[in-house]
Amino acid sequence: MKTYDFNQIDRKWQKYWAENQTFKAENNSDKPKYYVLDMFPYPSGAGLHVGHPLGYIASDIYARYKRHKGYNVLHPMGYDSFGLPAEQYAIQTGQHPAVTTEQNIKRYREQMDKIGFSFDWSREIRTSDPKYYKWTQWIFLQLFNSYYDKDKNQARPVSELIKVFETEGNINVHAASDKDTPVFSAAEWQNFSPQKKDEILHKYRITYLADAEVNWCPALGTVLANDEVVNGVSERGGHPVVRKKMRQWMMRITAYAERLLQDLDKLDWPESLKEMQRNWIGKSVGASIWFDIDGTDKKFEVFTTRADTLFGATFMVMAPEHELVDKITTDEYRDQVKAYQEKAARKSERERMTDSKEKTGQFTGAYAINPVNNAKIPIWISDYVLAGYGTGAIMAVPAGDQRDYEFAKQFDIPIINIFEGNDISEKANENKDAVLINSDFLNGLPAKEAIPKMIKKLEETGVGKAEINYRLRDAVFSRQRYWGEPFPIYYKNGMATAIPEKHLPVELPEVEKYLPTEDGQPPLGNAKIWAWDEANEKIVSTDLIDNETVFPMELNTMPGWAGSSWYFNRYMDPHNDQAPFGKEAIEYWRKVDLYLGGSEHATGHLLYSRFWQKFLFDTGYVPEPEYSVKLINQGMILGNSAFVYRINGTNKFVSYELKNDYDTTPIHVDVNMVDDYDYLDTEKFKTWRPDFADADFILKDGKYKVGREVEKMSKSKYNVVNPDDIVEQYGADTLRMYEMFLGPIEIAKPWNTAGLKGVHNFLRKFWTLFHQDGIFDVSLEEPTEQELKILHKTIKKVTEDIENFSFNTAVSQFMIAVNELQKLKTNKRKILSPLVVLLSPFAPHLAEELWDELGHEGQSISFEPYPQYEERYLKESTKIYPVMFNGKMRHKLDLPANMGKDEIEQTVLADEKVKSLLEGKQLIKVIVVPGKIVNLVVK
Repeated sequence: MKTYDFNQIDRKWQKYWAENQTFKAENNSDKPKYYVLDMFPYPSGAGLHVGHPLGYIASDIYARYKRHKGYNVLHPMGYDSFGLPAEQYAIQTGQHPAVTTEQNIKRYREQMDKIGFSFDWSREIRTSDPKYYKWTQWIFLQLFNSYYDKDKNQARPVSELIKVFETEGNINVHAASDKDTPVFSAAEWQNFSPQKKDEILHKYRITYLADAEVNWCPALGTVLANDEVVNGVSERGGHPVVRKKMRQWMMRITAYAERLLQDLDKLDWPESLKEMQRNWIGKSVGASIWFDIDGTDKKFEVFTTRADTLFGATFMVMAPEHELVDKITTDEYRDQVKAYQEKAARKSERERMTDSKEKTGQFTGAYAINPVNNAKIPIWISDYVLAGYGTGAIMAVPAGDQRDYEFAKQFDIPIINIFEGNDISEKANENKDAVLINSDFLNGLPAKEAIPKMIKKLEETGVGKAEINYRLRDAVFSRQRYWGEPFPIYYKNGMATAIPEKHLPVELPEVEKYLPTEDGQPPLGNAKIWAWDEANEKIVSTDLIDNETVFPMELNTMPGWAGSSWYFNRYMDPHNDQAPFGKEAIEYWRKVDLYLGGSEHATGHLLYSRFWQKFLFDTGYVPEPEYSVKLINQGMILGNSAFVYRINGTNKFVSYELKNDYDTTPIHVDVNMVDDYDYLDTEKFKTWRPDFADADFILKDGKYKVGREVEKMSKSKYNVVNPDDIVEQYGADTLRMYEMFLGPIEIAKPWNTAGLKGVHNFLRKFWTLFHQDGIFDVSLEEPTEQELKILHKTIKKVTEDIENFSFNTAVSQFMIAVNELQKLKTNKRKILSPLVVLLSPFAPHLAEELWDELGHEGQSISFEPYPQYEERYLKESTKIYPVMFNGKMRHKLDLPANMGKDEIEQTVLADEKVKSLLEGKQLIKVIVVPGKIVNLVVK
């Protein structure tokens, strides 16, 4: 007798897949290719909770489906294994990050294997593996040795640029470069010192060194990305973060701004995600205007989309960290300005951009000269202007901008009415198309005519020019951390010099401690063997540094997004030690066909990786300018948190129903101590934490009921559900199908462990279609018309749902089909065999076992041709007619679908049940609506 032993079945087929490398993809195949990719996971020590596999399950269903459809499917998995968490753990424990990372990866792998993913594990990659980051370093060097040619609209070798400088200087060079790049002739270039030439080249390189405003966290000893700073403190650890100018490696992503923007239209990505990237890139068409500073020889630049409003500019605002602030501030205001700068430095960029509280600022004592009317305009600093956005300074027109209006009101700055009918109110921002009435040559002109006219005047007088501006800024590419990719760079006479490619990878050295050095250098400053011997071309002891033949190496490491910006290409040829990927492999796979991952990466990974792909396309290394045309964002599985209610000032806890009778505070409690009916195991609670050991409970009907609230699943809220526990109790296939059944893949939905039972019961029912009293019993009889109809209706619905990524409705259809077949006591091979293939992407373990029992011993179901539905079985042969009496349904009749109106009426009136209902009544009229209803009008 054989029962549905899901644990044994799971282990059996997972072992089979691993031993036979069932899902190994070939780089050459007669089959059409299909590349399914999940976003690179970071292997944290906490392992996976049930929310993490959601996207992996969806992608796995689609990958398995495509194999059934005859595709050569690449479905790889690896680990984004560099990063701050492992380093912080190393600092706390002294354990090398590589050790904890390896442990975390092992844990992740065990968990993923238990869920039965069809990953090609032969292609596993890790960003912290020197065999991988060798090529990340190699790509860095290609970026370092390239500049962006605006005429050809692509990256080109810096060596070509140097040749132009040597023959004609940079007067005719049209390239992406820093705003302060000097103009020079060929003769001047020849006379520049090596250091000066190097400085100028960094103003053109795609990867370059520059002083940049960064989020500096003293406690962590590192620069943090904007998304790693929350409310002015580090996301990890909650340490204070300040703005600081530091020498950093940068990526000139701004050179690709227009291409990144325009190519979004070619992508089948969620519109909300594309809109986030459009806003982040932030294209604006307008003008750059130069303002002289009164009484000095200095000037500064602002960008505006409304050059026509110059007549309404009543003050200027610079970012507190603008390079001119200290130079123009008068002695009278120096102390106040310095104090304000220090205060602003303690705010993160995100706070400064989104803070809607009262505007703050400080007058510098300096004045700018309005170039159109020579009016003196006071120069203020305020934290709502950022040095890294645009020029770091704005002209403020309070009559036309709400933010400027609020600032002017706050500091009693004049407001000039420059718009027809404007009452200078809280509706300042509504003046985009208003008619100007302030100037003699713009009077009466709407904005669309006034703007180009003003720009032309500015260009004629040499104080401005038409310009396109982007909100996007070059990306900081340095981290003051240990656990990251080392830069293949050493410093010769102060100049960043590339270590020859043949010596890659430059591997992370051993260090005694992972903290910054005592003099504030990054952790690599602790390395003893970290100097470049140029003569012998090798890394040697730092004691040998003489700055003649042995030089110091770069102490920063690359950010986490370095390795994740190109990993999708490495999967195509992961073991190539001669190149990041071979030409044949990249030409075969070309790009990702389906990418699944979270929308939280919209302006980080998904933007930076598009930038790197375009660079690799420009340089001829990849065949596609976009690496993934189709992307789906999976929603989040939310935790169903549980709360106990402690009476304030006591260690007494009151049941949920009674909480309003007392002065209580809710406390998160571990959901694993709560049953399906929301009752707390009070004894477990007492042993959970020492401070609860003497807890007392006020019960309701002898039980303690917890409160519930849907929140993000996290350890801190004690609402994490471990997938291992679910797999152990219900099996991997139940977990897979339940996560899909929760709702549409794109939306957030709450986890409810109680709902697992319904899906598990469905799988048991499916099993019993093949087994009678525990014995495998499948008939060779021909199926009935009704059975075929159920089968083909299910094939059609499930296929359409998979193609539309509507996995929840596909699971519903399976349930409907099994219930219908169970009522018919169906056990016919011609029905059940295709149904197993249909279910296989969703419940692969059960499907493999049943396929084996159907006589396909030693053959995986994974490549069995996908069943096709036939339209002839989908046509309705009969139609159920509601029979109504005076509009109220009293009976139903199943009649042939092709029956005519008269036949329907005759058949209904001849029915014995209808006859009995008509007894004692007078039939007035029979209304027949073919295919719909029959209504008998009686009295």
